[in-house]
Amino acid sequence: MTKIRAIETADVRFPTSRTLAGSDATHPDPDYSAAYAVVRLDDPAAPEGHGLAFTIGRGNEIVVAAIESLAPLVVGRDADEVFADMGACARRLTGDGQLRWIGPEKGAIHMATAAIVNALWDLLAKRRGRPLWRLLAEMSPEELVGLIDFRYLTDALTPTEALAILRDRLPGRAARTEQLVESGLAAYVTSVGWIGYDDATVRARCREALAQGFTRFKMKVGATPEVDAARARLLRAEIGAERTLMMDANQCWDVPEAIARMRDLAAFDPYWIEEPTSPDDVLGHAAIARAVAPIRVATGEMAQNRVIFKQLLQSGAIGVCQVDACRLGGVNEVLAVLLLAAKFGVPVCPHAGGVGLCEYVQHVAAFDQIAVAPSLEGRFTEFADHLHEHFVHPVVVERGAYRLPEAPGYGVELRPESLRDHLFPGGPVWREG
Repeated sequence: MTKIRAIETADVRFPTSRTLAGSDATHPDPDYSAAYAVVRLDDPAAPEGHGLAFTIGRGNEIVVAAIESLAPLVVGRDADEVFADMGACARRLTGDGQLRWIGPEKGAIHMATAAIVNALWDLLAKRRGRPLWRLLAEMSPEELVGLIDFRYLTDALTPTEALAILRDRLPGRAARTEQLVESGLAAYVTSVGWIGYDDATVRARCREALAQGFTRFKMKVGATPEVDAARARLLRAEIGAERTLMMDANQCWDVPEAIARMRDLAAFDPYWIEEPTSPDDVLGHAAIARAVAPIRVATGEMAQNRVIFKQLLQSGAIGVCQVDACRLGGVNEVLAVLLLAAKFGVPVCPHAGGVGLCEYVQHVAAFDQIAVAPSLEGRFTEFADHLHEHFVHPVVVERGAYRLPEAPGYGVELRPESLRDHLFPGGPVWREG
């Protein structure tokens, strides 16, 4: 019997506020950070499972503490029993009678759940010698449905409906796998348009991205109307009218303001407006979606759980589903959202603007496009060109597309020296300023 011996944690922070990488209208000075979890077995020869929850600095220690609070629900258990029923394991973490009171299934405790659940999936995939996307794509529809907690979902998606979606897509899995391995996952680039960048930096980054083969670009909005218009005009001048431009307000507007601002910005032909208002305001998103059409409304990176996604989809509030790999409670809940989006015919374009998120969501997007999505149309995955050098298996993006990873695991294992140097507050990067 091999037991889970420990879950070790670390508060890891990268000083991105020094360059304003990641800056937007709501978060002007982010320090991209990871509440990091490592699952260790009592077999010294066994691999480790690595997971993280993404934050932007202050408060990262709260998520780390939440991981430590959840750890006793897993530590000491037989690893084979845990891996034999990952659905039950995830439900154990979200359903504890005491810890559930400080959620339930939202906020720091839910992000901590994601770090642990994802670390366990990383460990399982490494034991099986498979990248996570392949591990999931090789599971039967019945196995996949068994991973999902359908509580609160059955008015929108039942297990029977989920099974039918997966069975319908089963015959083409091999062909779609071959296609994506060959062509990669279509991507869009975010790091050209951070709100804190000056115009010269935006121009330079646009030209770099064009040279790298990108055809889809995202800019931040939420400054004054004049500044937003000037920045949109600059990006259009650099990328041309034929390429795709998306806009991201990062929750900074009230509903009427969002409608008015997007009517002005419509002149620049945005494909979507992302997070135009509070991530909890389902009806507000629906009102914006009706008013700004045919511009799509996209959201999801801050959606607390599958229930918010259910309501966004039921109400027609979003035209693009931006599921996040570690805002929700890990792989299992992400699967639920992918199936909900398929049921309602909304394309999934995962959120990846943060440390480790590109490494995570390439697996999510690949599995969705192979096993769940009715087509590849309208599906492209966010890429932010920051901090990948700190990972053992960093993403590879060529000609504007992710190359599917083949290393076993879920991809967010930090290099030992990066982990050491960026520990907060004692690591050299923080001591030396």
